[in-house]
Amino acid sequence: MGRRPGTTCGPPAGDGRRAGRGGAERTGDAGEKAMTAELVRGQNHPLPGTRLEIRVSAGTPVVAAATLGDAEGKVLGAEWVAHPGTPALSGLEVSRQATADHRLAVDLDALPDAAHRVDVLLALPTADATRAGRRGPARFGAAAAPFVTVTDLSGAEIAHYTLTGLDAETAVIALELYRRQGAWKVRAIGQGYAGGLAELLTDRGLPEAPSLARVIHEAAARSPARQAPTPPRPSGSEGDRTRQAVTPVLGPDPAGAPPQGAGPGPEYEAEYGDPGAKPTLQGADPGQPAPAQPLPSPPPPPARSPSRPPEGGPVDYRHPRRRTTTPAPSQPPPPAASPTPPGRPARPVAGDANGWSMDERLYNQVWGMFEDLARSVAAYRSGVAFADSRLEKELDQVLSDPRARVGGQGDTARESARARHERLVARAQEVLDRDLAQLATEAEAVEAALPPAYARWDSPVWHGYRVPVEMPMALRLGDLRLPEAGHVPIPMLVRLPLERGLWIDSGHTESPGDPSADAHGPRSLALETAVAHTARLLAAHPAGGFTVHAVDAAGSGARTLARLVRAGVLAAPPAVGARGVADVLTRLTQRVDLVQMAVRGGAADSLPPGFDTSRQLLIVHDFPRGFDDRAVNQLRYLADEGPSYGVHLMMVADREDCAGYGPLLDPLWRGLLRLTPVADDHLADPWVGHAWTYEPALVTPGSQVLARVLDRVAAARRSVGR
Repeated sequence: MGRRPGTTCGPPAGDGRRAGRGGAERTGDAGEKAMTAELVRGQNHPLPGTRLEIRVSAGTPVVAAATLGDAEGKVLGAEWVAHPGTPALSGLEVSRQATADHRLAVDLDALPDAAHRVDVLLALPTADATRAGRRGPARFGAAAAPFVTVTDLSGAEIAHYTLTGLDAETAVIALELYRRQGAWKVRAIGQGYAGGLAELLTDRGLPEAPSLARVIHEAAARSPARQAPTPPRPSGSEGDRTRQAVTPVLGPDPAGAPPQGAGPGPEYEAEYGDPGAKPTLQGADPGQPAPAQPLPSPPPPPARSPSRPPEGGPVDYRHPRRRTTTPAPSQPPPPAASPTPPGRPARPVAGDANGWSMDERLYNQVWGMFEDLARSVAAYRSGVAFADSRLEKELDQVLSDPRARVGGQGDTARESARARHERLVARAQEVLDRDLAQLATEAEAVEAALPPAYARWDSPVWHGYRVPVEMPMALRLGDLRLPEAGHVPIPMLVRLPLERGLWIDSGHTESPGDPSADAHGPRSLALETAVAHTARLLAAHPAGGFTVHAVDAAGSGARTLARLVRAGVLAAPPAVGARGVADVLTRLTQRVDLVQMAVRGGAADSLPPGFDTSRQLLIVHDFPRGFDDRAVNQLRYLADEGPSYGVHLMMVADREDCAGYGPLLDPLWRGLLRLTPVADDHLADPWVGHAWTYEPALVTPGSQVLARVLDRVAAARRSVGR
């Protein structure tokens, strides 16, 4: 099926997370919030500072080391390798022992001038260097996938990376910090070596690699074992979420059970024996190892202790004058599911994810449902692909055997192979149906508990809508579905404030459900979709916290935009003509320039009196009509710089109408989140490779809910003088 240029779909957070998976917020030097980057293999991310900490959580003891490389990536000698035997170099320090959790300290400014690269290495302890009774897995494929996090000195996460897809490797290059044009970045590598550290170091250009690898393992074995305290993961990340309703189908579970659904399971091996290399999926979420207990505080000095413990008795580590109290939680704990009979999964309840508020718990739960559905369908497709490849292999064997060509022996073998294929597919379908039934039950429970910002337009919660006093965490823009699970919709939630603009594609779609029969159908439906999304944005912000402008150069959308005009929620009537377009774009461009200068100059409190501090949305209909070259450049500027300074775009346009601009507008389209007015499978999931079908959040024909919501928003705006 042909597609327009694809839009990358992350989790329900939509823009930039994604790829998905619950990035946590951190605060940068300028006080602005940024999202933790979740890297995939080969992806890079800029580093905001030079003093860093690299945290490793492997679930099994590993040896951590680091190498310095020159501009070509070559390690000049053993003195450029930090390892348990030589743990400290200039600007770099690693652990002295093999442990499941490591913290590496890096000061990029203190590195040698000739060092342009820092590689973080992980290796499993060798059998010779491992002490008796402490034998671990012999390859990374038999252990939980290592998880590496880059943080600043305050502990705020900058980027993290899960090393998936490892099998026979015993050493791996996890991350690379590199300098490019004076700026440092981090890149996810994930390059493994079955030959261990010796092969890895040889590949880095070290002639003494075998002897150095032996020295590293011996030094790690001599050092006393220690378990480093693992910092807690952010509450908004998927790693904190406790899932009870759906059996995970990819990645090892925290208790060490083998992964389910990532390839042929025990039932496959029982019938065929070991099938060899099993299909795996990039981006599978590994189970998180149990967090290590924090190291106890040292005992108080004897002089300050009220009494010494008896000889041989336990030592009291508590401070003699410190009284500990348990702070009351700011929000009630997540609701607990009712007791269920033994052997049956717990009935899902809304809000069973972690979070400080019900809003955050529901957001994280929706994200967990997205993960579960993606993994379940990926496991099903993997199982079917394995069954198909098995069938093809067995049929080839039958054809290659001359004895099977005579008599009915060949027919019997082919029928037997097809029967086994059908049994394997049926098993995969059975597992999928079981998981989908649980997900459908959870989706039903969650849907009924969603607040207005997360709910569908036909939800009863809109009948009691009140203008919020603060902005919610996210906003629903539609639903996401997969072909194998069309009856289980996942709400598509995007984080607020919007981090990128929205593009409502008014061109022809190739979906079979497209109701448009003429060239004007998609354009009208696209503008109606834009009005529905605008109403959601207005309803999600406090009174006076969101201002909407509209540009309709040809006036062709006046009838649809009249809903917003009649309600009185627009800052001014829609601008028409080239002059009107230029006036609106100039005002918003100057606004972005002013706020940008104030923020960068540290004078955000010095904006002019009466300056409108609300966030701004510009609806652009029927682009590029009425736009000259200057207006196009201003529009591109607003798309690039506007979201960071409170100005957002909503484009209603057909890309084919802009073909005359050539590649000039390609960055504009790539910077916007493409949505469609009808169901379309244009959203790509880079995590497990799914193509998700997006369904827009539209108002049911004949419903008055949109008009009532806009009236309440307008009344709230008038009450604050807007």
